[in-house]
Amino acid sequence: MPVAQGTFGSLAALLPWLLRQLSLPVYLVVVLLGFAVGVWACDVAGRALGVDDHRSLVWDEFIGQWIALIQLLVPALSPTGTASWWMPALGFALFCLFGVWKPWPIRWLDRRVKGGFGVMIDDVIAGVFAALVLGLGQQLVP
Repeated sequence: MPVAQGTFGSLAALLPWLLRQLSLPVYLVVVLLGFAVGVWACDVAGRALGVDDHRSLVWDEFIGQWIALIQLLVPALSPTGTASWWMPALGFALFCLFGVWKPWPIRWLDRRVKGGFGVMIDDVIAGVFAALVLGLGQQLVP
């Protein structure tokens, strides 16, 4: 994508809805392994491109989005056991909001932590923030 690579990466992360079939422990292992692979791959790619967090690196958006939607993808975490049609869209929007806005500590991490870990960690935290807000929304609006 010539523009908004992170946004398109986040949209693509919504596609593997198959993750919904995983138990929570397996889902967490997939996310952790995805994070570890992302740290390595983004580090290698960043060095090859000569830019730590090049806009074409979008695996961090996948992992962040999967974290943001954890309670939708793992039915046991949802208060109702299901997700309403609007919840993935809201989770996506919240993840993008936190990824662009970069409230503390996201901005701090983005500026100070470099390499593959730096590429990944800011989107992981944005995903956690989005998951927390989405989970609170699920509790307040069934």
